[in-house]
Parts: sequence; structure tokens; C-alpha cells
Amino acid sequence: MPYWLMKSEPDEFSIHDLQRLRTARWDGVRNYQARNFMRAMAEGDLFLFYHSSCPEPGVAGIGRIENGPFPDPTALDPKSPYHSSKATADNNPWVARDVSFIETFPHVIPLTRLRELDALADFSLTQKGSRLSVMPVTDAQWHAILACR
Repeated sequence: MPYWLMKSEPDEFSIHDLQRLRTARWDGVRNYQARNFMRAMAEGDLFLFYHSSCPEPGVAGIGRIENGPFPDPTALDPKSPYHSSKATADNNPWVARDVSFIETFPHVIPLTRLRELDALADFSLTQKGSRLSVMPVTDAQWHAILACR
């Protein structure tokens, strides 16, 4: 089973929000490579929920992909911060996914800790300048991160 990492700013949408809602739409991705990863996901795939752009960025829990990709409605909404002026109802390049809650970790596994792990030396998340909001996670990387919780 492929694994993924998906980033969200906890002030906007956190693992605790997903826990409360149980299922939610993951939208607003506006990077083509991250979008392609979202298209590659399969129903049932698991992902690490990563809190980004906050005082202590890190892995906060686990979620599951619930369905196939569908057009991201925020791209068409002029009031949305994720509005895309080039997207139309007939040609919307952006996708969203429904995700569900699996687990909240007792403590966020901080990025500083992840960078210390030899098993994550080649993981794009731990590389300087990595800004992708969605990325694949290998089986070895998944297990190395889960061992930290």
C-alpha cells in the first residue's frame, strides 16, 4: 500500500479538526507536482497528517484517503483563498480528495526529530527548501516515523 504525507497549517485545518469531523475534503493544493500525487492516491491509502507553518511543525497523526480525486470546488470560488482564475467548470486542473481520521499522535513528531533519523535522509520532507504539500512516503520512511510516536 502506498503511503503519503499531506501538509496543512493547523490554524486552517488540523488533525484535531479532522478528528472532530471524522471525514473532510482536502482541497486547496495549487502545485502541479503535489496535485499529481493527489491524483495517484488510491482509496484506502494512508497518509501522515503534517502540521506546517506553525511554531512546531511535524507529524500529528494519520488519515485515510476515502475516494478518487474530484475537481476542487475552491478553484472556482472567487471568495476562496484557493481560487484559480484560470480554472473553469469545464477545465479545472485542480483536484480534491475526501479524507478520514485514523489517529492523533500523543505528541507531534517535530521536523527537527525527523531530520535526525537516518531512515529519512533521502525523504523530501527533511531536505532544505522542500515545500511540497503532498508527497509519497516509502514503507521504510513510514515505519521510521511511526516508531517515533
